[in-house]
Amino acid sequence: MKSLLTGLWKAVALAALGIAVPAGAQVRTELADGWEFIRQDMANTWEVFRPVKAGKPESVPLWKPVSVPHCYNAHDGVAPDVNYYQGPAWYRRWLKIQNPYPNGHTLLVFEGCGPKTQVYVGSQLVGSHVGSYDLWTVDITSCGSGELPLAIRCDNSRDVEMLPSDMSDFCLYGGICRQVWLVYQPEHYLSDVRIDVKDDQIIIDDSVPLQVEIIAPDGKTVFRGDNSKPVRVRHPHRWDVDSPQLYTVRLNYGEQHLEKQIGFRTFEFRDHGPFFLNGRRLLLNGTHRHEDHSGVGAAMSKEQVLREFLLIKQMGANFIRLGHYPQSDYVLHLCDSLGLLVWEEIPWCRGGVGGSGYQQQAREQLETMISRHRHHPSIILWGLGNENDWPGDFSTVLDTVAVRRLMTELNAEAHQLDDSRMTVIRRCDFCADIVDVYSPSIWAGWYSRRFTDYAQMELQAIGRYPRFLHAEWGGDSHAGRHAETGFDIEAGDRNGDWSESYIVRLFDWHLKEQAKMPLLTGSAFWTFKDFCTPLRPENPIPYVNQKGVCQRDGTPKESYYVVQSYWSRQPMLHIYGHSWPVRWGKEGEPREVLVYSNQPEVELFLNGVSQGRRQRHIDDYPAQGFHWNLSFRKGTNTLKAVAGNLEDEIVFEYQTETWRKPAGIVLTQTGGNKIEAQLCDSQGIRCLDATDWITFSIAGDGELLINQGTATGSQRIQAANGRAAIQLKNITGDCVVSAKSPGLPSAFLYVKEEKADAAKTDHLQ
Repeated sequence: MKSLLTGLWKAVALAALGIAVPAGAQVRTELADGWEFIRQDMANTWEVFRPVKAGKPESVPLWKPVSVPHCYNAHDGVAPDVNYYQGPAWYRRWLKIQNPYPNGHTLLVFEGCGPKTQVYVGSQLVGSHVGSYDLWTVDITSCGSGELPLAIRCDNSRDVEMLPSDMSDFCLYGGICRQVWLVYQPEHYLSDVRIDVKDDQIIIDDSVPLQVEIIAPDGKTVFRGDNSKPVRVRHPHRWDVDSPQLYTVRLNYGEQHLEKQIGFRTFEFRDHGPFFLNGRRLLLNGTHRHEDHSGVGAAMSKEQVLREFLLIKQMGANFIRLGHYPQSDYVLHLCDSLGLLVWEEIPWCRGGVGGSGYQQQAREQLETMISRHRHHPSIILWGLGNENDWPGDFSTVLDTVAVRRLMTELNAEAHQLDDSRMTVIRRCDFCADIVDVYSPSIWAGWYSRRFTDYAQMELQAIGRYPRFLHAEWGGDSHAGRHAETGFDIEAGDRNGDWSESYIVRLFDWHLKEQAKMPLLTGSAFWTFKDFCTPLRPENPIPYVNQKGVCQRDGTPKESYYVVQSYWSRQPMLHIYGHSWPVRWGKEGEPREVLVYSNQPEVELFLNGVSQGRRQRHIDDYPAQGFHWNLSFRKGTNTLKAVAGNLEDEIVFEYQTETWRKPAGIVLTQTGGNKIEAQLCDSQGIRCLDATDWITFSIAGDGELLINQGTATGSQRIQAANGRAAIQLKNITGDCVVSAKSPGLPSAFLYVKEEKADAAKTDHLQ
């Protein structure tokens, strides 16, 4: 992983921002450290920077050191008993300015912060911006050189005249959530250079003369010259999802050096038919991504982003929707490099249409997104909005005329800015005729009907919309919650089930049907990871949308492997139930075992005895034929699956005792740093279907890992099969952990320091 990180980071450093480092001068520095932060408003910048002296009443001792990126809702976004903070906060640090260029420019480049941002050098307001997801620049050349005091005010206060709407089903984070750079440029420089690729030509903006070098994916230079006319590349290597071939364009403008990566590819959405990439039919197998992670909110490190995208690619995806806002150049570079086609969209999400300022934000953010990211070959779709039929910010009656008017303007602007890509929206039927590609709302088996109705609903949409792409399907699952029965596939919408057992069957059915639709362009399930949302306080993990195939920290759920078994070309094998330590039923009662694999044959062993081989066949639902009905013995059982050189094994307990309602909680310490609470009845029998709420607390010399929005990092959580767990951290002595559930006596567990050595580091960071 380390070597891969290094290689990708180097490539990103060359491509990002179009800025390179000339010999003998450091012109681009990430401002990651040296910051202080306070989550409140300040009266003025004098108060921000006034000397802090011990014992003085005017001192403000509340600033704390932080590194950037930083999100000030990293924890309270998923805190179970509060509304997340929406208001102003300040960052401060000192800048050492030493511009190496005579008469050069000193810039601050923000990759994303806010949503409303003001930048001060000393008491001077030097720049401001509205919008969390844009790259923008402040020129501070006039502020001089030497040691300069820098202060940044961010504000995510509720504002109906700002995109996206607070009605959106995701947290509107505050803070400097992406990288900040100190950049030196020569006296004459370009903020950007437009590069387009059409057929076998590279068209470089010719408004100023540039020296050009183009390097092929194999490292050979294929062109040296200027930008006076388009550059034709003979027989170019094609960018493809399986072979993402990237060309490097190096540009010299005086002392300035810029570099971007591009790719040659063609795509087509056939009317009422499939999608084609480079002339071949490609089923778009996709997911969605929010910029959100446990413990950091939107302020994800590059390591976290890279691991997430590697998981997406290892799952077998070839397409991703970046919802519901533009994301960083680094994210787009990973999509280019890994072979992921992209739908990127502006944050016009729900709420209706505001005034002129609101509408201007939408236009400006669309222009910024297209101008900054147009050179990325991975992008095929510009998204203009999401769920714009959702009223509420301005009136209980949605102004459909105003929505259509703004959508029409945005559609025209997108095509004017970039005629090589298509426009798209999701779920706004009265605007479906405006954009090039449309996705209606189809949630078979979760928000509507049965998942067995899925194929019929898809075929109707293919026939109705000239270019149809199915974004958003799936359902919520509470990691670790499983069920032995109740999977009648004709039972209808199971929203509220929340078991992984139901969701793997829903995914299994959808993927089976998609693979057999020759006219389908493709789909993207919602979503890759669980994420923070202020709209769902009563979810099993409060304030977390749990539709991810991974938890919020990137831990795969069982549904991840279902997807992988259909999409991935890399050999894989996974027995369903790695997070299911105790199964239950009567002695001798058959129980279903599912194995998810992309191999042609799997053999299953129970307690060392072969249960036979099964062949893979897509119509043999569930699990493409890899399903067995077996009788487990009471107590410990071992399942082992074998497919060629692949093996997977799980060990679990089979409980035959029946239980009554929960009467108490049993606390145990496992693995050194995990505390598990088990609901039991009055006889001490585990209640394996209990979903009661459990709240953890601690007293003494230790902490709990809380406010992560995960199955083992949430202070208050619904039980999964009668169990809940939490991680210990920073144990410096003995402590007592408690667990309580409504109507039950609290349980206590004494933890000695020597038994918690493994808990002294933060488990998920």
